[in-house]
Amino acid sequence: MEPLLVHPDPPPADLVAVLDASGYPWKAVGTDTDVDRAEPVDGWSGAVVCADVDPERAFAVCRTLRKRDVPLQPLLLIVTPAQLTDLELRDELFDDFCLTPLAPREVAARLTHLFWRTGQGTRPELVEYGELVLNLETYQAAISGSPIDLTYMEYELLKFLVSHPGKVFTRETLLSRVWGYEYYGGARTVDVHIRRLRAKLGEEHAGLIQTVRSVGYRFGQSRWGL
Repeated sequence: MEPLLVHPDPPPADLVAVLDASGYPWKAVGTDTDVDRAEPVDGWSGAVVCADVDPERAFAVCRTLRKRDVPLQPLLLIVTPAQLTDLELRDELFDDFCLTPLAPREVAARLTHLFWRTGQGTRPELVEYGELVLNLETYQAAISGSPIDLTYMEYELLKFLVSHPGKVFTRETLLSRVWGYEYYGGARTVDVHIRRLRAKLGEEHAGLIQTVRSVGYRFGQSRWGL
């Protein structure tokens, strides 16, 4: 997926967190003159422009993107509630908007909808369960929009479990399916990784990984809610 154009440079930390957690590659530009100069070889996939701090510079970026031979879409605008009254006069410069302070899930949802609606890009391949999102392209994981720092094997174990919600797996099965048949570590390896995953998911979400006594582990709820 080609990167999103993001303005300003540097972009707000909360926006960066949302984009990284959702798996969107991005590249920041500071002014309208940077739009073409910084453009990747394959072009921009879309844009997220923050107009809450320096509106005139932000709208100059939007105008540059819209005046192209093929106007760039989708374009998500970030504004303050006080700026809403001005948006009607500028509605040709953006496709949708979000208000500050940013709500991570709203930003991610609006970008997904814009890409689907405009057909100008595709969403990264994700595995999701509630507020937990795993990006299969970048090997990143996030919960409630906040990145989770996982090792490679922690990520692989979590990905396997999330991909099979409600199903119970023995430790031996997890060893063979996640670590591989040639791995000679004992079942304790699984227990250690499960414990680390629960800690990194945090107290609120640690219960997503359930221990099934005398059997193994299950992620999420079974189809029968047991």
